[in-house]
Amino acid sequence: AAISAGYRAIDCACDYGNEQQVGEGIAAAISAGLCTREELFITSKLWNTYHAAEHVPMAMARTLKDLGLEYVDLYLIHFPIALQFVPFEEAYPPEWLPPGGDKMVYAKVPVSETWGAMEKLKEQGLAKEIGVSNFNCQAIRDLLSYCKIPPAVNQIELHPFNTQEHLVKYCQQEGIVVTGFSPLGSPSYVELGGAKDGDACWDAAPVKAAAAAHGKTAAQVLLRWGMQHHGTIVPKSTNIDRIKQNIGIFDFALSDDEMTAISGLDQGRR
Repeated sequence: AAISAGYRAIDCACDYGNEQQVGEGIAAAISAGLCTREELFITSKLWNTYHAAEHVPMAMARTLKDLGLEYVDLYLIHFPIALQFVPFEEAYPPEWLPPGGDKMVYAKVPVSETWGAMEKLKEQGLAKEIGVSNFNCQAIRDLLSYCKIPPAVNQIELHPFNTQEHLVKYCQQEGIVVTGFSPLGSPSYVELGGAKDGDACWDAAPVKAAAAAHGKTAAQVLLRWGMQHHGTIVPKSTNIDRIKQNIGIFDFALSDDEMTAISGLDQGRR
């Protein structure tokens, strides 16, 4: 549905548990002539249990197998958190807790080891670019102090209630592209107990005012804010109508005053 609607960037991850299904969709779209592989930009992410140098290539191989691809355009370290290795046959994706466990078990694997293995993936052509996700300024500064290949992207939570201005500015200063996830706020976390019903941004007065002024939905205004604020966004929806609606943000622009008002909603709320 997304490719049919005009999307060409697809954000995946081992942890999402659906890369095989996404791969089937990509193959079907290419077979139907909707797009070519070269027209798509496919991102995936290394899960926390595969941070050791010997586990990074096997995690990449599993992702490529599930997606039915020879390479991904971007491969990210999902979190700067190393967890105990879980073999594929025990659990895949392994999620945060080990099988049968009730708490996270950390692994003593520094990011430097993981990044070295990530660099090899790029050198081998398995990932066209490599980057990070959920890294703060300190984590990026540390990574830049030793990396041979700097991260191309930092994917972080960004929306008007959590604008992360300093982190965005620092990444841009270092030439790192910022991609924002949860661009509508945190409603997807409500069912997980990680957010409240009021954590969505679309009911905020500046958002409603901009929507009325441009004849757009509040969600479209929030997505447009993300584009103008930091450049790239990854909206999420399983509703076909909303998938089509979410891409309709390239025929208008928010004014400086509207951007200032919406950015002023920042509460550092995740």
